Amino acid sequence: MGLRINDIVPNFTAETDHGTITFHDWIGDSWAIMFSHPKDYTPVCTTEFGAVAQLADEWAKRGTKVIGLSVDGVQEHKGWKSDIEGFAGAEASFPIIADEDLEVSKLFDMLPAEAYLPDGRTAADSASVRSVFIISPDKKVQLIMTYPMSVGRNFAEVLRALDGLQKTFGQPLATPANWTEGQDVIVALSLSDDEARAKYGDIDVKLPYLRTTKA
Repeated sequence: MGLRINDIVPNFTAETDHGTITFHDWIGDSWAIMFSHPKDYTPVCTTEFGAVAQLADEWAKRGTKVIGLSVDGVQEHKGWKSDIEGFAGAEASFPIIADEDLEVSKLFDMLPAEAYLPDGRTAADSASVRSVFIISPDKKVQLIMTYPMSVGRNFAEVLRALDGLQKTFGQPLATPANWTEGQDVIVALSLSDDEARAKYGDIDVKLPYLRTTKA
């Protein structure tokens, strides 16, 4: 069965370029993002890791840990990080999981159980290992985005989605299309108009089922 929104993320122990981690312990009480890659020393992935490195202050502001995953070993990760940091002009201080045996990729349903890495393999052999998982402090999947190898991920969108998730987490609220921090949010249908006003003050009733309030 595939991994779905609100599933508890698989726990696993793995080697990273920062040493051995157990995933749930590493997450702790934080928000976390895992972003995966099919191979080290690939062009699009290098720009993406660089973008993550440049956003270190933004992750910290949101109390969010970030971790990479790539289908190569620890030594390859360490060498690749040198290229990433040189390209991005920023320290890549996050760990990268070494998923040479594909265990984590399969746990997170990015590859089928029977997948293996052939001799002389290329990134195309693990092309579907290109997902972003946003995980809440209760260890549940809140968002999954998967990109093809030819399209670089938009980390401004990852930040926007993280802001929306944190704004609405555990609250009877949602965010509308194209929402950004500071804009009005949607009141959930679980609240009546009177309950919504008591909780949030003024509400704007655009439709009986679409009501907004100040964030």
